[in-house]
Formats: sequence, C-alpha cells, structure tokens
Amino acid sequence: MKIDELLKQINEYKYLDLQIDMTRGRPSPEQLDLSLPMMNVLNSDSDYFDADHNDTRNYGSLEGIPECKSIFASVFGTPQQNVLIFGNSSLNIMFDQISRSYSFGVCGSKPWCELKKIKWLCPVPGYDRHFAITEHFGFEMINIPMNDDGPDMDLIEEYIKDESVKGIWCVPKYSNPSGVTYSDEVVRRFANLKPAAPDFRIYWDNAYALQDFDGEERLLNIFDLAQDFGNPDIVYIFTSTSKISFPGSGVAAMAASSRNIADIKRHLSFQTICFDKINQLRHARFFRDLNGLKKHVHRHCLILKKKFDIVEQALSTCDPGIIEWTKPKGGYFVCIKVNSIAKEVIERCKDCGVKLTEAGCMHPYHLDSNNSYIRIAPSYLSEDQLRIAMEIVVLSIKIEELRKSSK
Repeated sequence: MKIDELLKQINEYKYLDLQIDMTRGRPSPEQLDLSLPMMNVLNSDSDYFDADHNDTRNYGSLEGIPECKSIFASVFGTPQQNVLIFGNSSLNIMFDQISRSYSFGVCGSKPWCELKKIKWLCPVPGYDRHFAITEHFGFEMINIPMNDDGPDMDLIEEYIKDESVKGIWCVPKYSNPSGVTYSDEVVRRFANLKPAAPDFRIYWDNAYALQDFDGEERLLNIFDLAQDFGNPDIVYIFTSTSKISFPGSGVAAMAASSRNIADIKRHLSFQTICFDKINQLRHARFFRDLNGLKKHVHRHCLILKKKFDIVEQALSTCDPGIIEWTKPKGGYFVCIKVNSIAKEVIERCKDCGVKLTEAGCMHPYHLDSNNSYIRIAPSYLSEDQLRIAMEIVVLSIKIEELRKSSK
C-alpha cells in the first residue's frame, strides 16, 4: 500500500479525539472487579486474630501474619521463615533494600555510599522503573542483552569479576517487556554465580509468577538452587498481589536466606513496628491458600489472553521483514522490535491519541541506541479500544517504515 493511502487512513483517527493510554501494565476495571468481594471479608463481626492469636488491629508482627507468609512461601517455593511481608508494593521493597545497602551495607559489608563507584547490571530491554531506581542512586548501569532464554550469562559472569558490580535486575518469568521466561540453564547459572563482591545480590522480581495464559510455564526455584550450590545469600526474591488484587492496596513480599532476612529485620525494626496486618488478613482469608490464589489469577488470565490475541492479530498484518514481536504465554506486555523507527512510531501514535511507553524507557538512561523497541501494554483497555489502538500502532509502523526506506 502506498504511503498516501496509509496517511489518509491514519489521519481519520485524529478527528476522533481519542484518549487511549497504553503506557503502563494496569489491570482493567473488569480485572479489579474480580477482587471486590475481598472488601467484605472483614467487617464489624469478624474475628481479627491471626493464626498466632495476635490481634491484627494492633501493633506487632513485623514479619507479617503467619497465614499470609504461608501463601507467599508457597508462591516463592521457600520455607515460611524465609519470607517477610511488607506493604502493597514490591517496587517499594526493592527501593528500600537498595537504600539500606547504600546507607548501611549488606550483611556487614561496607556501606555503598562510602564506595567510589557502584555498577549495576541491567538486562535490556527491561523494566523502566527498575532502571529509575538505580539511576536515582547514581549507579553506573551496564546493559546486558536479553536472549530468547534470558540475559546473556557469559557477559554477566564476566562483569561480576569486577568488585564494584553490586547487583542485577531480573524479571525471570514473562519478563517486562520481552515476555521471556528464563531457561533452566540460565537460572542454574544465576544461582551458581561467583561474584568478586560478597555484597552482590540478584534482585529477582518475580512479579508475574502465576500469570500463565495456557498452562504453567516452568521457572526453576532459584532459592533451592542457590542453597544447593552453597550460595544461599546471593538472591533476594520479590513479588506482590499488585496485578492480582488491587495495585494500590495489595500485599508485597520478599524471600531470602536466613542471613539476609536477619540483616533486613535488624534495619526494619528501626523503620516500622509493623505493616498493614488488616490488609494481610483480608488477603489471606480471601485467597485462603496457593490453590485459591491460582484460581483467582486464572480468572485474570482469561481476560488478558483475549487482549493479547487482539495484539497478535493486529501485528500479524505487518510485513515480517519490518517488524519482530514477542508472543508471551503470560504476563502483561508484548515487545515490538522495529528498524530504527521506534521514537517516530510512538510520536505518530501520540498524535492520534494513543499513548505508548516513552521511547528508550526500556533501556538505562532512556538510551535505546538502535531506536528499535516499543512496549505494548494491552491490559487496561477494553477490547474495542485495543483494536483501535493496535490499528493505529500498525499503521504508524507501516508509514514510518515507508518514510525511512524512501529517504
């Protein structure tokens, strides 16, 4: 099709005053409605005591209530004593953990604030909010290319020979934005890393641990493997119910070795007396156990899968020679790779009323040197809105590719 015909098609959308936002992976109102019955789990007639007979309305239980710890221990595949329950945000936990390391060190190591330089490994394309944290603290971020089975482990194993490298961001299952799940070999190599820095930690953000569309995609248990390799302290594992119950009012948790947990609790005891135990109790009684949690997530996935199918159908109309895209079996994102026109495509979509994640955001410092990656976050939109948005995305790609090739 000629560019004039494509421009005529896309210009028709400019008169519709569209306000379609696909910048973030937000649950849709339909998904949020699934958790509304949770609001009635506790009332004035309820028993507010946890499994240890502590009144959740009062102070105490810094580690979290036992029934909530039990559910998350099942998600993590760890002993319950290796789990800490926090507030609503796993991103908040990660920020705080880096802040503690920066101010006080890790398990007795020198505080990072006293070091001349700190380097951090960043699989790309990756999660923009991860990169924002390490940029905020002034760390030097190093790009690690993502392969079909996870990050480039050869590069990682080389970089960690440098004692100034203190950590790596990981989204091991249905990675944001590529949708990749780390292979068994990659997870084993992570668990067996031998960094020069004793305070090096893997930040294992398993945000989409249960978000499987078609059966369960396997991810090896890095906690057990690290123990087996005599490397128990190397990993912090994070997750939350932000994409399962309510993003602003969920529950977040962390799992780590006994030594790491003791170190974290020592600082937490100065930070707070306890987190929101009533919300923990509400979630525990609503989900009951891992099986209940999985059933609830499955209801989310039935909604999400339809939207991912719409994205796939739209992108399949593009010439394979000008575009590549991921076909994840779960999670929240589809990643498009184009030929050096990502910024232009995103701007053209914006002109038509469709907001996408800013170009470059999936790389540290917003530097996508090849101008190639576009993140699609279909979850929040209605199916009709999504069809319109994807028509605009596809038209924009076709137009910008023709414009580039004609220069």
